[in-house]
Amino acid sequence: MEILVIGLVLFLGIHSVRIFADGWRTATIARIGIGPWKGLYALASIAGFVLLVWGYGMTRAAPALWYPPLWTRHVTALLMIVSFILLAAAYVPGNGIKARIGHPMIAGVKTWAFAHLLSNGRAGDLLLFGAFLAWAVLDFIASRRRDRAAGTTYPSLGATRTAMAVAAGLVAYGAFALWLHLWLIGVRPY
Repeated sequence: MEILVIGLVLFLGIHSVRIFADGWRTATIARIGIGPWKGLYALASIAGFVLLVWGYGMTRAAPALWYPPLWTRHVTALLMIVSFILLAAAYVPGNGIKARIGHPMIAGVKTWAFAHLLSNGRAGDLLLFGAFLAWAVLDFIASRRRDRAAGTTYPSLGATRTAMAVAAGLVAYGAFALWLHLWLIGVRPY
């Protein structure tokens, strides 16, 4: 469990700099440059991610704290469709989802974490998905606050862009649910 905690602290910590220390971040980028900042950010992110994946894998042998009802798997599957559409909306420029939500990737992380908390009952699950849910809630609030302060808006360039985001999300969800989740995570979602 300690490795999972270290990984979460490192990964979510580096991803929280803008939430809790935006002034320090700006000053550091001004001092060392954007390239070195991105390099250090990437290295810390990768190290944290590797540790949290490794640590989470080590928690799988632990007994369950509770056994979620079977129906929660179906709710999780439905919420994951929403999560993948939100994730895709972060990358399709000018779609209505991003125009409305502002930060669909963070909303997708919130949805992913909440969905997985519903259908998993081990201590490692609670720690991993609970930490990501708490981080995503804080990051979403901070990001929306920054947007309001700066007057940032995200334009919608029509229904076609939104349909592209939805289609991309559905394709990604299908691939992940049917093949990649088992291959990458070791668990068949269906």
